[in-house]
Amino acid sequence: MKVSFPPLPYRQDALEPVLSQEAMELHYGKHHRAYFDNTVKMIEGTEFEDSEIEDIIRRSAGQSKLKKLFNNAAQHWNHGFFWECMRPGGGGEPSGAIAELIDRDLDGYDNFRKVFKQTAVDQFGSGWAWLVMKGGELDIVSTPNGDNPLTTDARPLLTVDVWEHAYYIDYRNKRPDFVEAFLDKLINWDKVNERLATAGGSNRKAAKAGSR
Repeated sequence: MKVSFPPLPYRQDALEPVLSQEAMELHYGKHHRAYFDNTVKMIEGTEFEDSEIEDIIRRSAGQSKLKKLFNNAAQHWNHGFFWECMRPGGGGEPSGAIAELIDRDLDGYDNFRKVFKQTAVDQFGSGWAWLVMKGGELDIVSTPNGDNPLTTDARPLLTVDVWEHAYYIDYRNKRPDFVEAFLDKLINWDKVNERLATAGGSNRKAAKAGSR
Protein backbone atom coordinates (compact mmCIF):
# COMPACT_ATOMS: atom_id res chain seq x y z
CA MET A 1 0.00 0.00 0.00
CA LYS A 2 1.45 3.35 -1.08
CA VAL A 3 -0.57 5.47 1.36
CA SER A 4 1.45 6.07 4.52
CA PHE A 5 1.32 8.19 7.64
CA PRO A 6 4.09 10.81 7.46
CA PRO A 7 6.27 11.68 10.43
CA LEU A 8 6.25 15.28 11.53
CA PRO A 9 9.27 17.21 10.23
CA TYR A 10 9.88 18.45 13.80
CA ARG A 11 9.10 17.42 17.38
CA GLN A 12 5.56 17.90 18.62
CA ASP A 13 6.73 20.60 21.04
CA ALA A 14 8.96 22.34 18.48
CA LEU A 15 6.43 25.01 17.49
CA GLU A 16 5.82 26.23 21.05
CA PRO A 17 4.76 28.76 22.16
CA VAL A 18 3.01 29.50 18.85
CA LEU A 19 1.39 26.06 18.76
CA SER A 20 1.47 24.03 21.96
CA GLN A 21 2.50 20.41 22.25
CA GLU A 22 -1.02 19.63 23.43
CA ALA A 23 -2.49 21.14 20.26
CA MET A 24 -0.06 19.23 18.05
CA GLU A 25 -0.67 15.95 19.84
CA LEU A 26 -4.41 16.31 19.26
CA HIS A 27 -4.19 17.66 15.72
CA TYR A 28 -1.47 15.37 14.38
CA GLY A 29 -1.90 12.34 16.61
CA LYS A 30 -5.70 12.21 16.69
CA HIS A 31 -7.33 14.17 13.86
CA HIS A 32 -4.75 13.51 11.15
CA ARG A 33 -4.28 9.90 12.25
CA ALA A 34 -8.03 9.30 12.03
CA TYR A 35 -8.16 10.57 8.43
CA PHE A 36 -5.27 8.26 7.55
CA ASP A 37 -6.73 5.23 9.30
CA ASN A 38 -10.13 5.76 7.67
CA THR A 39 -8.53 6.08 4.25
CA VAL A 40 -6.59 2.84 4.68
CA LYS A 41 -9.69 0.95 5.78
CA MET A 42 -11.70 2.21 2.82
CA ILE A 43 -9.13 1.36 0.14
CA GLU A 44 -8.17 -2.10 1.39
CA GLY A 45 -9.17 -4.68 -1.19
CA THR A 46 -10.33 -2.06 -3.70
CA GLU A 47 -9.01 -0.63 -6.95
CA PHE A 48 -7.40 2.16 -4.89
CA GLU A 49 -5.29 -0.11 -2.68
CA ASP A 50 -2.06 0.40 -4.61
CA SER A 51 -2.71 3.99 -5.66
CA GLU A 52 -0.85 7.11 -4.59
CA ILE A 53 -2.84 9.41 -2.30
CA GLU A 54 -2.95 12.16 -4.95
CA ASP A 55 -4.44 9.71 -7.46
CA ILE A 56 -7.07 8.59 -4.95
CA ILE A 57 -8.08 12.20 -4.36
CA ARG A 58 -8.38 13.05 -8.06
CA ARG A 59 -10.28 9.86 -8.95
CA SER A 60 -12.75 10.13 -6.06
CA ALA A 61 -13.43 13.88 -6.38
CA GLY A 62 -17.00 14.66 -7.37
CA GLN A 63 -18.09 11.01 -7.08
CA SER A 64 -21.07 10.81 -4.74
CA LYS A 65 -20.44 7.14 -3.95
CA LEU A 66 -16.84 7.94 -3.02
CA LYS A 67 -17.49 11.12 -1.04
CA LYS A 68 -16.41 9.61 2.28
CA LEU A 69 -13.21 8.30 0.73
CA PHE A 70 -12.47 11.65 -0.87
CA ASN A 71 -13.05 13.54 2.38
CA ASN A 72 -10.69 11.34 4.37
CA ALA A 73 -8.02 10.96 1.68
CA ALA A 74 -8.00 14.69 0.95
CA GLN A 75 -7.79 15.57 4.63
CA HIS A 76 -4.93 13.11 5.07
CA TRP A 77 -3.04 14.76 2.21
CA ASN A 78 -3.93 18.30 3.33
CA HIS A 79 -2.52 17.71 6.80
CA GLY A 80 0.71 16.16 5.55
CA PHE A 81 1.15 19.19 3.29
CA PHE A 82 0.30 21.60 6.12
CA TRP A 83 2.89 20.19 8.56
CA GLU A 84 5.61 20.87 6.01
CA CYS A 85 4.40 24.48 5.62
CA MET A 86 5.66 25.24 9.13
CA ARG A 87 8.95 25.25 10.99
CA PRO A 88 10.26 26.54 14.31
CA GLY A 89 11.26 30.19 13.99
CA GLY A 90 9.59 30.56 10.61
CA GLY A 91 7.32 33.20 9.17
CA GLY A 92 7.88 36.78 8.17
CA GLU A 93 8.97 37.98 4.75
CA PRO A 94 10.31 35.35 2.35
CA SER A 95 13.39 35.45 0.17
CA GLY A 96 14.33 33.85 -3.11
CA ALA A 97 12.04 33.02 -6.00
CA ILE A 98 8.82 33.12 -4.00
CA ALA A 99 9.59 36.65 -2.82
CA GLU A 100 10.09 37.79 -6.41
CA LEU A 101 6.83 36.23 -7.52
CA ILE A 102 4.93 37.71 -4.59
CA ASP A 103 6.22 41.12 -5.64
CA ARG A 104 5.27 40.46 -9.27
CA ASP A 105 1.86 38.81 -8.88
CA LEU A 106 0.53 39.95 -5.49
CA ASP A 107 1.79 43.53 -5.14
CA GLY A 108 4.39 42.71 -2.53
CA TYR A 109 4.57 40.90 0.80
CA ASP A 110 2.40 43.33 2.78
CA ASN A 111 -0.46 42.86 0.34
CA PHE A 112 0.10 39.09 0.25
CA ARG A 113 -0.09 38.99 4.04
CA LYS A 114 -3.28 41.06 4.06
CA VAL A 115 -5.06 39.04 1.38
CA PHE A 116 -3.93 35.64 2.67
CA LYS A 117 -5.09 36.48 6.18
CA GLN A 118 -8.44 37.79 4.98
CA THR A 119 -8.98 34.74 2.78
CA ALA A 120 -8.27 32.42 5.70
CA VAL A 121 -10.41 34.36 8.17
CA ASP A 122 -13.31 34.72 5.73
CA GLN A 123 -13.47 30.99 4.91
CA PHE A 124 -16.92 30.16 6.30
CA GLY A 125 -16.81 27.14 8.59
CA SER A 126 -14.09 24.55 8.20
CA GLY A 127 -11.54 24.70 5.42
CA TRP A 128 -8.17 25.88 4.17
CA ALA A 129 -6.49 28.93 2.64
CA TRP A 130 -3.88 28.32 -0.06
CA LEU A 131 -1.14 30.07 -1.98
CA VAL A 132 -1.13 28.41 -5.39
CA MET A 133 0.53 28.64 -8.77
CA LYS A 134 -2.06 28.83 -11.52
CA GLY A 135 -1.39 29.63 -15.16
CA GLY A 136 2.15 30.69 -14.32
CA GLU A 137 1.04 33.20 -11.68
CA LEU A 138 0.49 33.15 -7.93
CA ASP A 139 -3.03 33.26 -6.53
CA ILE A 140 -4.63 33.01 -3.10
CA VAL A 141 -7.71 30.80 -2.74
CA SER A 142 -9.72 29.00 -0.09
CA THR A 143 -11.42 25.62 -0.07
CA PRO A 144 -14.13 24.26 2.23
CA ASN A 145 -13.85 21.13 4.35
CA GLY A 146 -11.30 18.74 2.81
CA ASP A 147 -11.22 20.17 -0.70
CA ASN A 148 -7.84 21.13 -2.11
CA PRO A 149 -6.22 22.42 -5.32
CA LEU A 150 -5.25 18.92 -6.48
CA THR A 151 -8.62 18.64 -8.20
CA THR A 152 -8.02 21.85 -10.18
CA ASP A 153 -5.31 23.14 -12.51
CA ALA A 154 -3.62 25.01 -9.63
CA ARG A 155 -0.40 23.87 -7.95
CA PRO A 156 -0.46 24.25 -4.14
CA LEU A 157 2.55 25.95 -2.56
CA LEU A 158 1.37 26.89 0.94
CA THR A 159 -1.66 26.28 3.12
CA VAL A 160 -3.08 27.05 6.55
CA ASP A 161 -5.67 24.87 8.24
CA VAL A 162 -8.63 26.88 9.54
CA TRP A 163 -10.68 24.03 10.93
CA GLU A 164 -11.37 24.88 14.57
CA HIS A 165 -9.37 21.89 15.81
CA ALA A 166 -6.27 23.52 14.29
CA TYR A 167 -6.31 26.47 16.66
CA TYR A 168 -8.99 26.18 19.36
CA ILE A 169 -6.75 24.83 22.12
CA ASP A 170 -4.28 27.71 21.83
CA TYR A 171 -6.39 30.51 20.33
CA ARG A 172 -9.96 29.62 21.31
CA ASN A 173 -12.29 31.34 18.81
CA LYS A 174 -9.68 33.87 17.63
CA ARG A 175 -9.00 32.58 14.13
CA PRO A 176 -7.44 35.90 13.03
CA ASP A 177 -4.82 35.64 15.79
CA PHE A 178 -3.94 32.10 14.74
CA VAL A 179 -3.58 33.08 11.09
CA GLU A 180 -1.37 36.04 12.02
CA ALA A 181 0.82 33.75 14.13
CA PHE A 182 1.10 31.34 11.20
CA LEU A 183 2.15 34.15 8.87
CA ASP A 184 4.56 35.87 11.22
CA LYS A 185 6.11 32.95 13.13
CA LEU A 186 5.55 29.61 11.41
CA ILE A 187 5.71 29.61 7.59
CA ASN A 188 8.50 27.50 6.16
CA TRP A 189 9.41 29.63 3.15
CA ASP A 190 12.28 27.30 2.25
CA LYS A 191 9.72 24.55 1.64
CA VAL A 192 7.60 26.91 -0.45
CA ASN A 193 10.62 27.73 -2.60
CA GLU A 194 11.35 24.02 -2.93
CA ARG A 195 7.81 23.39 -4.18
CA LEU A 196 8.04 26.36 -6.48
CA ALA A 197 11.17 24.93 -8.07
CA THR A 198 9.13 21.99 -9.38
CA ALA A 199 6.04 23.98 -10.36
CA GLY A 200 6.48 23.93 -14.13
CA GLY A 201 9.16 26.46 -14.93
CA SER A 202 8.21 28.90 -12.21
CA ASN A 203 11.82 29.64 -11.40
CA ARG A 204 12.38 30.96 -14.90
CA LYS A 205 9.35 33.21 -14.48
CA ALA A 206 10.67 34.40 -11.13
CA ALA A 207 14.05 35.16 -12.60
CA LYS A 208 12.39 37.48 -15.11
CA ALA A 209 10.14 39.14 -12.53
CA GLY A 210 12.55 41.95 -11.79
CA SER A 211 12.80 42.96 -15.43
CA ARG A 212 9.08 43.51 -15.91
